[in-house]
Amino acid sequence: MKIIKYLVCIFTSAIILSVTASAKNKCVPKVYIFGFAASFNDSIVYLTNIQELDSAWIDDKNDFLINRNDYSYQFRNYFESKNINHRTCIVSYALKQKDINKKYQKIKNKYVKSGNFDIRYVPYEDFQFKTIKSE
Repeated sequence: MKIIKYLVCIFTSAIILSVTASAKNKCVPKVYIFGFAASFNDSIVYLTNIQELDSAWIDDKNDFLINRNDYSYQFRNYFESKNINHRTCIVSYALKQKDINKKYQKIKNKYVKSGNFDIRYVPYEDFQFKTIKSE
């Protein structure tokens, strides 16, 4: 019985190592991205327009945007430079234009339909996401 448990552990470890070893980063020519920011302290939410990122890095296995949190920090730093603190910032991305349009409409409609939020749009001239190189 102990041998079977030992073999199962070895087999499971081998599968996990092979899965993680096969994941690689790749550079895609274009990623579509937008930012959303909200605060628990007020009813103002901010949205950027949909932007194109050139030469962004994604995980080859699951198309996950590499350094996604750094893009959120770019957006948060924009608000801090405007003395608008304590914003929770997220980014949403897609590899196809139609996919990002669906995501954008979904989040926009959620806040428009409730009627309890003041939606403000961040102009492209004021804020643009900058591509972050993969490590």
